[in-house]
Amino acid sequence: MTTRATRSPRRRTVVALAVVLAVLGAFVVRLVDIQVVRADEHVEDSRKTGNLGSTQPVAGNRGDIVDENGTVLASSKLVYDAVLDPKLIVTMEKDPKKAPKMLWSEASEKIAAITGQTPEQVRKIAADKYAENPESQWAPLKEGLSTEQYLELKDLGIAPRLSMTSRAVRVYPNGAVGGNLVGFVNSNGAGYGVEKMEAQCLAPRNGERTYLRGKNGVIVPGSDRETPAVDGGTVKLTIDSDLEWYLSQMIAEEAKQQGAKSATATVVEVKTGKIRAAAQYPALDPNNVDGTPMNYWRSQIFSHTYEPGSTFKPVTAATLIEEGAVTPSSVVTAKSRERFPNGANIGDAFPHPLYHYTLAGALIDSSNVALSKFGSKVSPQVRYDYLKKFGVGTPTAIDFPGQETGGVRNPSVKPWDAQSLYATTFGQAFEVTPIQVASAYQTLANGGEHIDLSLVESCTDRDGVEHTTDVKKNRVVSPDTAAQVRRMLENVAVQGGLSERVKVPGYRIGIKTGTAEVANGKGGYKSGLYYTSILGVAPIEDPQYVVMITMEEPTRITSSAATAPALQKALTQVLKTYRVAPSSKPMEAPLPKFGE
Repeated sequence: MTTRATRSPRRRTVVALAVVLAVLGAFVVRLVDIQVVRADEHVEDSRKTGNLGSTQPVAGNRGDIVDENGTVLASSKLVYDAVLDPKLIVTMEKDPKKAPKMLWSEASEKIAAITGQTPEQVRKIAADKYAENPESQWAPLKEGLSTEQYLELKDLGIAPRLSMTSRAVRVYPNGAVGGNLVGFVNSNGAGYGVEKMEAQCLAPRNGERTYLRGKNGVIVPGSDRETPAVDGGTVKLTIDSDLEWYLSQMIAEEAKQQGAKSATATVVEVKTGKIRAAAQYPALDPNNVDGTPMNYWRSQIFSHTYEPGSTFKPVTAATLIEEGAVTPSSVVTAKSRERFPNGANIGDAFPHPLYHYTLAGALIDSSNVALSKFGSKVSPQVRYDYLKKFGVGTPTAIDFPGQETGGVRNPSVKPWDAQSLYATTFGQAFEVTPIQVASAYQTLANGGEHIDLSLVESCTDRDGVEHTTDVKKNRVVSPDTAAQVRRMLENVAVQGGLSERVKVPGYRIGIKTGTAEVANGKGGYKSGLYYTSILGVAPIEDPQYVVMITMEEPTRITSSAATAPALQKALTQVLKTYRVAPSSKPMEAPLPKFGE
């Protein structure tokens, strides 16, 4: 029989149990709310406040730069920097039981065998740092270790006495081949050359790793999350690295033989405006930037300005023919030196009596006096306008870092002085870059139609989408004018003084040389030193390529003849590389050099 006395304790037990269950239920509900329903919210709060969360960036690799055939010119790889913990090393030496796997004396020997150091060097790094600061836990051991070295060190199992961090570094498999175009990325992440020009395409999208830490710093299982990094895009250049390699070797050899300070060899595809090669001496090896004088880090074809001299005489000829002022057979009389009515003194590079030069003959002999007289047949403003149309004072469409524009004074703003009035007809009193000259010849070779030059074929961005740039075209002179100028250029190649040195068996070519005076920085010119250049167009009857050679202050042969062997070699290799068919039509009858 149940009594009141017995019922009371039972009731209290039930009540207590219910209370406990209710409280427990409330805790369970709250726990589910915290860890399940609102888990992400609380985790995010902890990450933001730094109470539990830790966030580490996950670096992506910078994209590759490749040539027109896909050959890699620049890429990224991971290297590892190893660091010792001197405090922990000393502590473990004092208490060997705390040392994982092996004692420091043995570990240092194994480390040295992997890093290429001696055991004494490894031990000294840790000992010196500890002597300097007994609390130090950071002693750099070796930087730039390979992945293979990283794995070997990791397998030693001697962490945390040795730790390693990864970083991406830029490598250039072809070294100095195209180095001045490709450029490099310095320690501050700033770029030069294409590395800078296409930085947006090459840049990776970094990822992120987040995790929660327990009180003792151990990562909470299941809390590790990672947003993967995405590598940068691929920049494809228009250059052919094999052709670039050949021209690099050739132009270095020729420059040294002629005692020149620097030299360049540039190839432009006529019908596309694509730069197929741009070799330079001294050449920049992006793997060893300090091995090249800083003055030659930049690409000289874009950054060097000079007075082009006779290589711009064909532009004067094109101007005159387009304006209907002369024909290739028009004649002027010219001595080797003359004083003009305005007081200007103009001279040719060689002494000669009074000649009756045709325009074609003036180009063949490169007569400054004759060109001055021919050029006077149109106004200074007309000549200025054509110089601008041919690219003087205007950067190319290639947004190359450090690109200079050169320039010519507008005579309607400030009239040309007595000497400049004539000097502008034969390539002086204004400045250009080598690539601007090559661009002008592309226009003449392409039937008078200018095509924007290009160095970058495409950018395949980090998402795999290929982007190309629309090429702009504009007509500068008529096809007939361009054809007449090309015919005169072929006559220069056949009748000029360098005809035997520039011959390319099986091909008809056109050429023009230039021997430009070099400013001395004091308002005058250097004595006996010149910036020499030569351009070739081949095949002249159906132009495919423009090749330009420059040499800065050659000392063995100081005239543009110094560049002739290099042009002959370059043209031969270009025509061979691109399998251009030999000329099938004979040259037209030579143009008369002299007239009545």
